[in-house]
Amino acid sequence: MKLRVLLSLAMLGAGMVGGAQQQALPRGVTIWPKGMPPEGIKQKDNYGSHILSVSHREKSGVVELHEAKDDVMIVQSGEATLIVGGRGIGMHPSAPGEQQGTSIEGGVSQRVSTGDVIHIPSNTPHQFLLDPGKRITYTLVKIVDR
Repeated sequence: MKLRVLLSLAMLGAGMVGGAQQQALPRGVTIWPKGMPPEGIKQKDNYGSHILSVSHREKSGVVELHEAKDDVMIVQSGEATLIVGGRGIGMHPSAPGEQQGTSIEGGVSQRVSTGDVIHIPSNTPHQFLLDPGKRITYTLVKIVDR
């Protein structure tokens, strides 16, 4: 019995499960265990047609507008008010094809929380507002318009 346990532990330590060696993932396949990048929250994976990252906020964000990228967000934890649409106030270029501002006029407010999936098309102002002491973590997929 001890020999069987030791052999099983040795196989696990060598990357073997059930007697077969664990295979490397095919090129281009990414798995983030439990929704977190292996290299931590600062990791961004750029695949050309889309960018994959995790964002965590503990305070309200600025207004963002992406001229050539759609955003898809999957809320992992927390809650916030999302304001979308309308007109961004105080908008200025923050990077090529990206703008930021101070507030949104005429936008729609929607409460979002764990499990919600959000799609924001390019050229749509959006902003997360957080109540004091609240936070939100979400997986973000930026889809590059072609």
